[in-house]
Amino acid sequence: MSRLGIAAELISFFWHHKWWWLTPMLLVLLVFGALVIFAQSSAIAPFIYTLF
Repeated sequence: MSRLGIAAELISFFWHHKWWWLTPMLLVLLVFGALVIFAQSSAIAPFIYTLF
């Protein structure tokens, strides 16, 4: 199953069950997760860690 299909299904679930207010929280968690993964395998890790 493609990632776009999973994302679309998740958005549809949030919309139909009136959980649309959780969408910003989910996006923030995804951004922080991507930042952590990127920081561990990158040469710019010291610069990212100075943000926190």
